[in-house]
Amino acid sequence: MFFLGFLTGGVTTMTPFLRKFFRKVWEKKEADKSSNQYCQYDSQTLTMFTSSLYLAALLSSLVASIVTRKFGRKLSMLVGGLLFFAGALINGFAKAVWMLIVGRMLLGFGIGFANQSVPLYLSEMAPYRYRGALNIGFQLSITVGILIANVLNYFFAKIKGGWGWRLSLGGAMVPALIITVGSLGLPDTPNSMIERGQTEEAREKLKKIRGVDDVDEEFRDLVAASDASKLVEHPWRNLLQRKYRPHLTMAILIPFFQQLTGINVIMFYAPVLFNTIGFGDDASLMSAVITGVVNVGATLVSIYGVDKWGRRFLFLEGGVQMLICQAVVAACIGAKFGINGNPGDLPKWYAIVVVLFICIYVAGFAWSWGPLGWLVPSEIFPLEIRSAAQSINVSVNMLFTFVVAQVFLTMLCHLKFGLFLFFAFFVVLMSIFVYYFLPETKGIPIEEMHQVWKSHWYWSRFVKDFDYPNGGMEMSKGGQGPKNV
Repeated sequence: MFFLGFLTGGVTTMTPFLRKFFRKVWEKKEADKSSNQYCQYDSQTLTMFTSSLYLAALLSSLVASIVTRKFGRKLSMLVGGLLFFAGALINGFAKAVWMLIVGRMLLGFGIGFANQSVPLYLSEMAPYRYRGALNIGFQLSITVGILIANVLNYFFAKIKGGWGWRLSLGGAMVPALIITVGSLGLPDTPNSMIERGQTEEAREKLKKIRGVDDVDEEFRDLVAASDASKLVEHPWRNLLQRKYRPHLTMAILIPFFQQLTGINVIMFYAPVLFNTIGFGDDASLMSAVITGVVNVGATLVSIYGVDKWGRRFLFLEGGVQMLICQAVVAACIGAKFGINGNPGDLPKWYAIVVVLFICIYVAGFAWSWGPLGWLVPSEIFPLEIRSAAQSINVSVNMLFTFVVAQVFLTMLCHLKFGLFLFFAFFVVLMSIFVYYFLPETKGIPIEEMHQVWKSHWYWSRFVKDFDYPNGGMEMSKGGQGPKNV
């Protein structure tokens, strides 16, 4: 998922790009026709360019669910890489806005497939003791992509002739080729192979993954789990069953809350935001590079701590950290920009304070809701509903990413500094939700995850012992079979 991060920010502040495709925005920005800094970039065409990617990802994730279940996680990743490559190619050679939007939509189709398959692949292949750290590698690749894109945009913006934006957009072909070629060399998960009837091939693959010949016990457990899942004829309809109520709730609310942390406001439009608070074009891109470094560093902290401190601790600590930073940033911007959006002379120390608290905010997100928003949903679904539930998770995530990206600049223009308080309100809500309704999933095998629901003060009324009479199984390290909780 390196390529998802590669798409964020940067190009929307490059003057040649704005002048060619979004002239009204460029006129307001360069000709100073608007002194209201809040509304400088308010353009539905500009935001449609950005957010069309997420609408396409939403639609493709529904199809990707079927492909992932029937043809395997590996093929779904391959399709995602090919679609992404096509989108990057079109964007790099774009001559008109419609080509930009078509290219972005192809990129979105690719992301829908990859978001569906990669978290499932990681969760199924990883031993339960290391599932959290390995799965967060998914989020780490996104943050590294963001950092590299911001660094490249910083240098591309300096290219004479004003064509650096083509490299920024077309450069996404490189990570697209990486995931396309990489998916050809990856083994498919034994879970998926058994699910598709490739029983003997799955046994050999399991031996190769584990590095031992004695995998009989674990293999029987995987076959039993697959046989149970095949009894489920309509996984989408089954999601509505009472025993899957906690899973469905998490599949909807976790990605919903993840997008309403306000992180996309910071990361997708970081150069715009820093330009708005007084930085020049180059300085704004450099500031985005700084936040990108913080993002990567904090994600590494999450990889270290998720299987030591637990999911709930990181969720709650990150929520408090983001809340404080949002309040401070809102106060700083409100004090200088006021209601009319005209800051006058902007002291350098002021801009530095805003960037500092934005970096602390990014760190809070990057070791909590960023990686855990993908990890927790991917590890709580039983095999029989896993593809369908993950599809809902991706769809909700992309739907609200689209909504936030589409309305952000308009909201900034109308809510002004109050926009940060708007997202702070949701940070309070999501922290309360985690505290009361999300059980700890650290160290619990995927196929035994029903135990956490049965012992929870609220979800136990929906999940009973007779719903899982045979217990559960999961791939474990070294062919040692499942762990019972």
